Amino acid sequence: MSIDPFSEFDQWYAEARQHEINDSNAMALATATPDGHPSVRMVLLKGHGPEGFVFYTNQEGRKASEIASNPHVALLFHWKSLRRQVRIEGAISPVTPEVADAYFATRSRDSQLGAWASEQSRPLDARETFEARFDAIQARFEGQDVPRPPHWSGYCVRPERIEFWQDREHRLHERRLFTRTETGWTMGLLYP
Repeated sequence: MSIDPFSEFDQWYAEARQHEINDSNAMALATATPDGHPSVRMVLLKGHGPEGFVFYTNQEGRKASEIASNPHVALLFHWKSLRRQVRIEGAISPVTPEVADAYFATRSRDSQLGAWASEQSRPLDARETFEARFDAIQARFEGQDVPRPPHWSGYCVRPERIEFWQDREHRLHERRLFTRTETGWTMGLLYP
């Protein structure tokens, strides 16, 4: 019998898209510096499948710096309305430029312009400075398509572990852990 955690994720994610009021694709991304100092922030899932879980970001910010120096990350989906969460651990790598270009082309124009205007994670003296940068970028690309900035791309997390957590009464939760092996996946249960 084949064990496929991606089918399980597809089912849970479809339910979350129907029932979670805001940002069912929101996931916490945990990274760490080379010496182990952790950092976590929310990002949005933009693609998933057996190859992994994909999100996009500015590659000059803190998260990209930490990814470059330590390519092991964790993701967490928490769907409160369903009383479920999915934990994912694995290695991360950049998507191809073609994949990043294709996704960037689907973003709203203001989001495309914002990717050019933001110096993500760098100090900002005033909100007006950022708004002025946005206005300048808007004028620069007036009447033309906005290309993907060279410092903006995506990442794919290739999972090594996927845990499905389901809330149960009296804290008797259900936890199923899928672990990648050389030949596929194994599945076991964990105590709550």
